[in-house]
Amino acid sequence: MEETKVMDGLRYTEKHEWVKIEGEFAIFGISDYAQHALGDIVFIDFGKIGKQIKKGDAFGTIESVKAADDLYAPIGGEICEVNSALVQSPASVNEKPYDSWMVKIKNFDASDLSKLMDHSKYKEFLKSLS
Repeated sequence: MEETKVMDGLRYTEKHEWVKIEGEFAIFGISDYAQHALGDIVFIDFGKIGKQIKKGDAFGTIESVKAADDLYAPIGGEICEVNSALVQSPASVNEKPYDSWMVKIKNFDASDLSKLMDHSKYKEFLKSLS
C-alpha cells in the first residue's frame, strides 16, 4: 500500500476524521488512511442543515464495498452546509480525501481543537496502528 498522506494545517481524531478552520466555519472530512481502510466508497449521507451536534456525535454515515460506518464530529457546533456533490459522487472521497469536505459547522468551541492531533501527532498515531 502506498504511504498514507497526512495534510498539515488540519486537526485529526483517532477515528480518522479531520477538521479545518476557515474563518467562522469548521470543515470536516475523513483522512487518507480512513478512505484506504474503507475501500471503494459507494454511499454517503449527512445530517440536516441546522442540526446541533456535539463533539463525538455522528454527523453522517458512509458506506463502502467493505463496510458501513458513522462519521463522528471532531468538534461540536451547528451544521450550516453539507457537500451535496459527495452524495452524488461519493467516490470523490477515495480520489481526494482532503479536498472532499463533508460538512461545515458554525458556532463551534475552538477550545475543542486543542484536544485533537496535529499532523505530526496523527502521523505518529498511524505508525502505532501498524
